[in-house]
Amino acid sequence: MTLPPSADVVTRELHGKVLLVTIDHAPVNALSADVRRGLLAAIDAAEAEPAVEAVLIVGAGRNFIAGADIREFGKPPVPPSLPDVYNRIEACAKPVIAALHGAALGGGLEVALAAHYRIAVDGAKLGLPEVQLGLLPGAGGTQRTPRLIGAPAALDLILSGRHASAKEALGFGLIDRRGASGDIFAEGLAYVHELLAAQAPVRRTRDATALSERAASLAAVAKAREETARKARGLFSPLKVVDAVEAAIEQPFDEGLKLERKLFLQCLDSPQRAGLIHAFFAEREVLKAPETREAKPRALDALGVVGGGTMGAGIAVAVLDAGLPVTMIERDEASLARGRAHIEKVYDGLIAKGRLTAEKKAALMARWSGSTSYDALAQADLVIEAVFEDLDVKKAVFAELDRVCKPGAVLATNTSYLDIDAIAASISRPADVIGLHFFSPANIMKLLEVVVPKQVSADVVATAFELAKKLRKTPVRAGVCDGFIGNRLLAVYRAAADALMEDGASPYQIDAAVRAFGFPMGPFQVVDLAGGDIGWAARKRRAAKRDPNARYVQIADRLCERGWFGQKTGRGFYLYPEGSRGGLPDPEVEAIIDAERERAGITPRSFSDEEIMRRYMAAMINEGANVVHEGIALRPLDVDVTLLYGYGFPRYRGGPMKYADGVGLATILADIREFAKEDPLFWRPSPLLIELVERGADFASLNTTA
Repeated sequence: MTLPPSADVVTRELHGKVLLVTIDHAPVNALSADVRRGLLAAIDAAEAEPAVEAVLIVGAGRNFIAGADIREFGKPPVPPSLPDVYNRIEACAKPVIAALHGAALGGGLEVALAAHYRIAVDGAKLGLPEVQLGLLPGAGGTQRTPRLIGAPAALDLILSGRHASAKEALGFGLIDRRGASGDIFAEGLAYVHELLAAQAPVRRTRDATALSERAASLAAVAKAREETARKARGLFSPLKVVDAVEAAIEQPFDEGLKLERKLFLQCLDSPQRAGLIHAFFAEREVLKAPETREAKPRALDALGVVGGGTMGAGIAVAVLDAGLPVTMIERDEASLARGRAHIEKVYDGLIAKGRLTAEKKAALMARWSGSTSYDALAQADLVIEAVFEDLDVKKAVFAELDRVCKPGAVLATNTSYLDIDAIAASISRPADVIGLHFFSPANIMKLLEVVVPKQVSADVVATAFELAKKLRKTPVRAGVCDGFIGNRLLAVYRAAADALMEDGASPYQIDAAVRAFGFPMGPFQVVDLAGGDIGWAARKRRAAKRDPNARYVQIADRLCERGWFGQKTGRGFYLYPEGSRGGLPDPEVEAIIDAERERAGITPRSFSDEEIMRRYMAAMINEGANVVHEGIALRPLDVDVTLLYGYGFPRYRGGPMKYADGVGLATILADIREFAKEDPLFWRPSPLLIELVERGADFASLNTTA
């Protein structure tokens, strides 16, 4: 008996009565055109060969199928299409069983849904995460999933994009069997033989009846539509998901598939899809810093944190959550007790929400130790300083670390702005010093700027990236300058917002325009949240170096002089009555703004929201180009990831540099030159921006691996 030849990425092997179909397309078995052709050929071969009584589909390597090949998106389609492949699997006259391990995501799960039976082993991750790329499951996922597990569970799975475990998937009927061992081949074959012995029939998901309670299903859709409209503000694909699931309830399967495909193509054509896929690839590309390829990381078995304030405690929580021990240093016992209390407050909050048990908290805290003596850090592999933002204070801390830490220990500073080269030069081992700029709250925020001083060893940089991986952070490599990547851009686009305010736009209009663009908060809301005194201190620190010809808007200083520092003082740019976190416009602030305009001799004029965003984004993009031009950021995508993960830039726009490419760099440059007629010092076009426009190139052309 001879079966037709196999495609290289989809192999076939007869095991008695079972045709074992293995997808072997490294690294994640993505559903490329070759894989799609191989699957079709396998089903055709199984039906044509009388000796085959069932088909078992498995994935080689660490995954079943991690999804569609998203590099094909936006390109001319290559047949066969995914819907055609899945429909062919489902239509097979012989039982088709999918055995799942590792990632079974997106198109991978849709393969399993098209099969007649499903088994998964522990460690499998099942999900339909297309919404995170601005898409929806476009090959039957929105039609088969609700028919199999019901509308509420399907909507939750698809709209969240989350991964379900094998145990959870079995619980709501996404799979039929949970394997007892991790051997997917053995488990799958055993299950197929059991089904054959029981003469199990072909069972098609399209005919499943979980939507039989139509009224309850439609109620779930209505609830999801209301919640999605509120939570997914500005996003295109989530509401299309709801429409598609509604079609699964209201229409026959084939008609629902047609609507799903129509909605999928609408999402595919959306600029949001391009922005989200750029973000997807960019957050993986930032991991490829040059030092991570040329050096191996040092050991990371024991960590230290100097400082038990909000930032130090947040860093300690992140370390504890990663399963690592941490030693906290504070200046006295009272401060140390407050540091421990800050950590316990985080865990107690999780306990109150039902996300942590008291026993788990106790296990976490058992890895924490504290001391008022730097000598307790003698065996630490890496120490993170998180004390007051003052260069002399930090140098004093590093002198102590230089004294007590073992040779080869990595010494990191959490500074937001200060000169790390100066800190490194102040001790005897500058090659061990690096910047690790966490963002508050440090146990939650994903961004970690890895700031690379001149004398640092490559293996120290590699160690920082390894730490980020352990802490589940997204690291971005940055050079040393005032503010690194993120805060340097922040200072510039905040200055643009200040100028807009002084020229006639209210802070409330500016904030509203920025929120409408997709940011969760406007710049003046951010000031109030962070504390106006922080920016005030930075402005005073920079005052001596400020160009006397540069425009300096003093409105924020007037508020700080009154002690109006934002939420923590009950008022800033906004009023926060009775501890409220939702600010109200403040007529007194508007009066201060009017007085400052008069003092500066400015006649206020009106701005449209579109004009506000043109200036806000031009300032951000121009400074982003400068940090790339100066080598502070390796590539434009590093700027994008920094703004996405640390500063609330709307993910569906891809980041400021991706956004600039979409608008057109020539348009951005023309805007900057127009604005320069009013303030040529502030609106100086970046040399990189000018160069790219002259060459007809874009920022994407610079996004090669460094």
